[in-house]
Amino acid sequence: MITEELEKVDVIRERTGVDYEQAVEALRSVDGDVLEAIIKLEKEEKQKYTKEEFQVRGQQVLGRVKDLIRKGNVTRIRVKKDDRVLVDIPVTAGVVGTVIAPYLTVLAGLAALASKCTIEVERLNRIADKVENDIDNSDEF
Repeated sequence: MITEELEKVDVIRERTGVDYEQAVEALRSVDGDVLEAIIKLEKEEKQKYTKEEFQVRGQQVLGRVKDLIRKGNVTRIRVKKDDRVLVDIPVTAGVVGTVIAPYLTVLAGLAALASKCTIEVERLNRIADKVENDIDNSDEF
């Protein structure tokens, strides 16, 4: 019985990348159905992130991207022109400027050529937004 459950947990972990605790919780919540547990975890993962898009003029792109990175609640930034991705910047906590700098250099050159761009932002859902607002409204920082 334990061996069978452990095998199921291993399959879930292998397919989804979650830790043992998350895999066990998901498996138990769907009465041991591996496929349902995987689907449940995938749905939960999708709900963690939101995407938003907005249009900016070429000369505003660099400043807007820098501002998004500074705020820190962004996980990915894509700059697009006519549905073509010009720059795709993965932004993670603790990223240092030297990692982001090459992206910004390319972005500055592309922005100078573009009249209008779309910035697509992927961010963690409301929890990150609440933390950002709390920091912005705090007098201690």
